[in-house]
Amino acid sequence: MSKARTSLPQRLLEYTSTQDYSLYSHIDQAVWRYVMKISIPFFKKNAQKSYIEGIKKVGIPTEHIPKIDDMDRKLDEFGWGAASVKGFIPPIIFMEFLARKVLPIAVDIRTSNHITYTPAPDIIHEAAGHAPIIANEDYAEYLCSYGEIAKKAIESKSDAKQYEIVRNLSISKENPNVNSKILKEIEHEFEMISSKKEWLSEASELARMNWWTIEYGLVGDLSNPKIYGAGLLSSVSESVSCLKNNVKKIPISLDCIKQDYNITKPQPQLFVTESFKNLKNILTDYSRTMAYVVGGKSAVEKAILSENTTTTVFDSGLQVSGVLNKCIYDKKNQPSYLNYLGKTQLCYKNAEIDGHGTVTHPEGYGAALGHIIPLNKSLYELSDEELKTINVEPAKHSTIKFYNGLIVSGTINSIIKFEGKPILITLNNASVRLKNDVLFKPDWGQYDLACGNKIVSIYGGPADWINYQKLELTKKDISYHSSNLTEDTEYLNKLYGKVENLRNEKAASEDYITILKIVYKKYDKEWLLCMIIYEIIYKDQTIRNEVQFLKNHLIKFKSDLQLKNAIERGLELIEEDFSL
Repeated sequence: MSKARTSLPQRLLEYTSTQDYSLYSHIDQAVWRYVMKISIPFFKKNAQKSYIEGIKKVGIPTEHIPKIDDMDRKLDEFGWGAASVKGFIPPIIFMEFLARKVLPIAVDIRTSNHITYTPAPDIIHEAAGHAPIIANEDYAEYLCSYGEIAKKAIESKSDAKQYEIVRNLSISKENPNVNSKILKEIEHEFEMISSKKEWLSEASELARMNWWTIEYGLVGDLSNPKIYGAGLLSSVSESVSCLKNNVKKIPISLDCIKQDYNITKPQPQLFVTESFKNLKNILTDYSRTMAYVVGGKSAVEKAILSENTTTTVFDSGLQVSGVLNKCIYDKKNQPSYLNYLGKTQLCYKNAEIDGHGTVTHPEGYGAALGHIIPLNKSLYELSDEELKTINVEPAKHSTIKFYNGLIVSGTINSIIKFEGKPILITLNNASVRLKNDVLFKPDWGQYDLACGNKIVSIYGGPADWINYQKLELTKKDISYHSSNLTEDTEYLNKLYGKVENLRNEKAASEDYITILKIVYKKYDKEWLLCMIIYEIIYKDQTIRNEVQFLKNHLIKFKSDLQLKNAIERGLELIEEDFSL
């Protein structure tokens, strides 16, 4: 096992799954082989050179679906690792995997009907798309940096809802047993939420950067760019169409975050970077605008707009995690009082402070900031002697006045310190007032006075995930590898297996004709097995009529625009091989 994977925390291991290799059917293996067969020759000419070099370096076989544990060992040579997961995982979890240099790989594989493209994560996209480019050091650094920055992004409540809809849509489109009525309902829901004009969160902007770089990026010269995005590298059809002149090529800049995208359609424009190092520069430029870097009023405004859980970091080191819904500003327009709704957690260095989790603060929290009168310092900057001058010591009644007008009064219950600094002061029978406004009343219980002057950072999610979410970490497989086989394809899968055996035994062409007759009769929409047999019997001059009939049968599938390119490339490769 790779060092990167070994060092994963238990919280991330909860999202991993077992790759049950026995669940891959003969059809699944044929899908993998066919995609690799028609893709490798194309990408030798049209992908960034690191891709083809990386195929072998990171352990991507062409003749069978890769084993993720084998890939993990290969990636270890580059300081990375791989872990199997079941399809969609929450974006922030995916980013943390990348930040820790572990590539999450979906264990399922697309069906033959969706061989050219699937919106659902699958092993072709993750293993054959993402993994090979990791062999390029500059790209790998960008990927890791992206994960590190994106996991700190503020995500809106709307983002979370959209993620669930996209997840349901992608899974449903790939599910061979999905009810068509339910699928239409999900598609309608997706169209509705996609058309809404919502506030664009940091998470949304970074999702766009991810889409136009990691997923759909081009690199090199604008007039003759090469492919490196995994979405293109794993799409049989769009990898070809994306290089045509009708797809606009735009030099990448930070403006890419202004360009929306639709996961269900080919992209009308793509962004080209001159180098992978340039991507890191653009990412760094964006990070300088993020709430976790700038802090202050702009960070507060983003957190309030998100309507989602964020973590506010005070200059004292105190972290407050919850849904920030209101801020009172002082005369200098600086935050002086923050109000949180719902369950709230107080932390220091990403660890929940004993007795100050969501059980203690289930309905919200109010945090005061600023310098106090007459010392002109923040509470966390005061020595024990200075605290005594304002009666801040256990069992003493104290009235603490701030320059911004806040007045906090009550009997001191306790003072919590970290590294010698007061971080929280708990008061009984407390009240908090700002002029005529009462912000906290004595009958509301204890008041925990935050010690701090400024907001230095705000980032998405809670500081102590495990305690905030009350996660029970058991490392049970909450996600399972599933099979694509249905009642309708069970027998078809046996025919695929029979063709494999016949090929290994170098059987006569007539044996394949027998199978073809069954396929023509029972599986009129089956093209992949026909293509496999065509490759085997193509050169047999004794059955030229049957071969021509089979080719004509395959050509019929070109009326399906999704399959057209896959069919054409397959036929060309087979006929070129035998003409040489």
